[in-house]
Amino acid sequence: MATDLEFNKNDDFNRLQVAELRSKGAKTKLGGGKAKIAAQHKKGKLTARERISYLVDNNSEFLEIGLFAGEGMYAEEGGCPSGGTVVGIGYVSGRQCVLVANDATVKAGAWFPITAKKNMRAQEIAMENRLPIIYLVDSAGVFLPKQDEIFPDKEHFGRQFRNNARMSSMGIVQVAAIMGSCVAGGAYLPIMSDEAMIVDKTGSIFLAGSYLVKAAIGEEIDNETLGGATTHCEISGVTDNKFASDEACLDYIKDIFAKMGTTPRAGFNREKPQAPKLAAEEIYGLLPRNAVKPYNMHEIIKRLVDGSDFQEYKPLYGKTLICGTARIDGWAVGIVANQRQVVKSKRGEMQMGGVIYSDSADKAARFIMNCNQRQIPLVFLQDVSGFMVGSKAEHGGIIKDGAKMVNAMANSVVPKFTIIVGNSYGAGNYAMCGKAYDPRLIYAWPSAKMAVMSGAAAANTLLQIKISALKAKGEEITAERKATYLKEITDRYNEQLSPYYAAARLWVDGIIDPLETRKVISMGIEAANHAPISERFNVGVIQT
Repeated sequence: MATDLEFNKNDDFNRLQVAELRSKGAKTKLGGGKAKIAAQHKKGKLTARERISYLVDNNSEFLEIGLFAGEGMYAEEGGCPSGGTVVGIGYVSGRQCVLVANDATVKAGAWFPITAKKNMRAQEIAMENRLPIIYLVDSAGVFLPKQDEIFPDKEHFGRQFRNNARMSSMGIVQVAAIMGSCVAGGAYLPIMSDEAMIVDKTGSIFLAGSYLVKAAIGEEIDNETLGGATTHCEISGVTDNKFASDEACLDYIKDIFAKMGTTPRAGFNREKPQAPKLAAEEIYGLLPRNAVKPYNMHEIIKRLVDGSDFQEYKPLYGKTLICGTARIDGWAVGIVANQRQVVKSKRGEMQMGGVIYSDSADKAARFIMNCNQRQIPLVFLQDVSGFMVGSKAEHGGIIKDGAKMVNAMANSVVPKFTIIVGNSYGAGNYAMCGKAYDPRLIYAWPSAKMAVMSGAAAANTLLQIKISALKAKGEEITAERKATYLKEITDRYNEQLSPYYAAARLWVDGIIDPLETRKVISMGIEAANHAPISERFNVGVIQT
């Protein structure tokens, strides 16, 4: 346990970070700003967030995905708060589902590259967990100045329609409401859904608007006659029902969900939830301000799990990785967590940020196999600087043992959930189920840092490369110039270490207050429980 002074300093620091998170989140949720919100209301339309709030069950949880998508990006275009769309997991008529709503206050809901990535992340969550998905459409289509970054590639705009078709074949319910513009290729998304509603006078759908129709074939026609609610419900049959208001349309969707049948479950074990016996708020004081200072991850775990009850696996072996079983909000889970510690070397004591040794990797691989054998979802708590290096580690087979752990984790068939608590560097990110290894959900605490290596190590490496290049050109490097370069490189690299940088690019699904961790994991396992496991766990060939 930290001393009282350390605890209080840590507590102040981490609470300040959480306050900053809330402030940034509140600003982002305004989308295009109060004036644009007022303009939506003047048209008789709800905003994207108001539509979701009206649709989901009262007093139910909503887990937002990608709140900070696009943060700090597209500055020349005026920004794209939250990627111009609101995405999350919520409950409609008691049924868990994925919700996607275009935010028309941001560039009229136009699709930026990050918008497409976020929309496909929503579809991925629906497919992995076999959750119904609701699209609330209000978009001007592709943001043309960025069309080369959103249109032609495999993971670009068109992929969402392929996903529409795949979800339909998988039996995943898709419901769409056209509540504003729906143009060009974007028109296929709601119409490839199982049922499509449209709001009268404000909703419209067509492959080409009136201006383009006139330019292309010379026909003069207004948008309402071309593709409004009356046209598509009474003439073309493209949409199924029209409604006089957003609220009436959303009420109809609630009724659809109220009449759905039940589907098979994966059967993950759940008992009556219990709060941790130890106060969760103490995490703020236990988590160090310093990104390399040791702390006891056991104490963090005890403040996350039900009854603070944690059954550890091989506690005396491979101590830089903690493995064990517990319950989170009633759900049985297997936890793999990094342990920062002080390590003695020839140069004295060093503070090591969650280094993975051969014995730790070997232990984790076996534990992951056990969880798959027992159908227990896995939770990874990341605070890792990578695998151990040096002759002793190499001679001891660190590459082989690390490969065992990565192989077991990558081939795991039970759902995986990742929380980035602190550092997430290099191959450690991969071994601890980083984004590339398909966690069902991946969230970061404000204390998280993600990169190939730490800021100090990277800055010095990059500085040496720059100095070598300048010297090769015959330039003289003074101490002052060297210090200036180091500061520039360090500042740039530290910006990229930020969890907000990662969240902006959807490397993580979001940044959360540590006290929301139980909610994220619980809702994630509940979602995963909708998808029975059909594969068998098989790690393939691992050298022993």
